[in-house]
Amino acid sequence: MKALFDLISGPAATTAAAGWWRGLRVVAVDGTLLPVPDCPANLTIFTRQRLGNGTSGYPQLRLTALVACGTRSMIAAVFGPASTGELDYARRLAAYLRTGMLLLGDRNFAATDLLNQVAATGADLLVRCKSGRNLPAVARCRDGSILARLGALTVRVIDAEITIRTTAGTRTGHYRLLTTLTNASAYPAADLIRLYHERWEIETTYAELKSTILSGHVLRAHTPDGIEQEVWALLTVYQVLRTAMTDATDSLPGTDPDRAGFTTALAAARDQLILAAGVITGTDIDLIGAIGRHVLAHLLPARRVRTKDRIVKRAISKYNARGPAIDRTTYKATISTAMIPASP
Repeated sequence: MKALFDLISGPAATTAAAGWWRGLRVVAVDGTLLPVPDCPANLTIFTRQRLGNGTSGYPQLRLTALVACGTRSMIAAVFGPASTGELDYARRLAAYLRTGMLLLGDRNFAATDLLNQVAATGADLLVRCKSGRNLPAVARCRDGSILARLGALTVRVIDAEITIRTTAGTRTGHYRLLTTLTNASAYPAADLIRLYHERWEIETTYAELKSTILSGHVLRAHTPDGIEQEVWALLTVYQVLRTAMTDATDSLPGTDPDRAGFTTALAAARDQLILAAGVITGTDIDLIGAIGRHVLAHLLPARRVRTKDRIVKRAISKYNARGPAIDRTTYKATISTAMIPASP
């Protein structure tokens, strides 16, 4: 199964502009946890996670992936015990980075050694870091950003305020971004701030894996070898569907891959297996296929700017779930950004 995933992995080919920014392919790295069956064999490899005053009900597997943001196709993935951190897995993924890629990452990936390793591959990076991190300026850019040193690496530091306005109120947050794109004229700070939002495409990838394909269920295998095979199979199915979805939207010039519905593609694929239709193909190659035709018949509307608070969907204790009702409303939003020039 791993060999099959390796054969089909990589950024899905598309003529759409999605996923490219100023000649750079935008990719993202992040990790997630998957629960595995609670049995003696699995517990020799996978451990339970600490949660508040207790531990998780199931042992956990940590999956870390490199995803092409424009199509959400998977370039590479590594996984193993949750006791190994995301940074260690991310270091293994650095081998899949290339010149011409722009890597997006959250604050967990702003470690100096990792950023130097990423830069050594020839890829550029745009990573958020803690706002209070001490980064003495070695030079100043005309747009108010500064240049700083992280080990042997020179990075540009961009500070910004991002304000989200909805009918429920206004919220403002402070972002500090690090990037190897040090030319302020060629890569304006305001554009980089807006681009960073694309990092959330990998969160959607994990939602499709865990909530759509797995339906929130625990993996089934009761041995570590079986778990490894099952995860590679899961990633292979995901990549095949993403490729089919991209082929479909690519057949309609100007159609953003974001408009392809993953649930629609998965349902169409399952129907093909149940009906055993189109199993033996002719000599003609149909890039759209049955899955693609279903996707095109049910295209999603263009993405709207909206927001929803991050909430705990399933409380560890039923007593913690009591109290005021949780607001589960999704609000239309207006997002504005303002760069904060560095102090003289």
